[in-house]
Amino acid sequence: MPQVTINRQIARLLIAASLLLGSVYPLIEAQLAQFAGLVLKGSCVGLLALAAILWARSTDGWLLAGVMAAGTAGDVLLGISFETGAAAFGVGHILAITLYLRNRQRPLGALTLAIVAALLVAGVALPQMLVAGNTGLAVYALLLTGMTAAAFASRFDRRVPIGALMFLVSDALIAVRMQQPGSGLALGLAVWWLYYFGQFLIFWFVAKAIRSGPAR
Repeated sequence: MPQVTINRQIARLLIAASLLLGSVYPLIEAQLAQFAGLVLKGSCVGLLALAAILWARSTDGWLLAGVMAAGTAGDVLLGISFETGAAAFGVGHILAITLYLRNRQRPLGALTLAIVAALLVAGVALPQMLVAGNTGLAVYALLLTGMTAAAFASRFDRRVPIGALMFLVSDALIAVRMQQPGSGLALGLAVWWLYYFGQFLIFWFVAKAIRSGPAR
């Protein structure tokens, strides 16, 4: 059996396992020891990173693998140090911006330009309005909104920017939860499922476009 076919089958198994773990993780998180919880949490997007590596045949493919790998690192490191985890996600946003701008729409439509402008303005203005003086948060917010804006400006399936927007909303809900520590299970589920399935939409539809198009 050709190696490409073997890799494709392994990737499908990894993706199926990721979907299972990503769906159940927040439901069983509270019953897990800290180390086991970090391993399981990291495996959800980590398995997508491994699948992306198996499929990578071009710069775009390796950028996608890097985005998923940075997300995996962020998931794990958040449980150890919030700042370090956020930095890992910031690296992922930079890689994603690079990927999306390499595959941008030409030309951008008026609606897309309006969405991009609104996201960038929000990324600059909101941190100054909510937590003025926090440089790290300001930089992260700009990277996050920049990543989402770049996704809307890309040529990829519209479910890719939807996934990026889900990621952004998840992070916004984390900020809400930090202000309201006793916010309950529902908010925690929303934070995780918006994040994970946002990442999955990005992975699946970017990978599909890369595999079906010319190598870049």
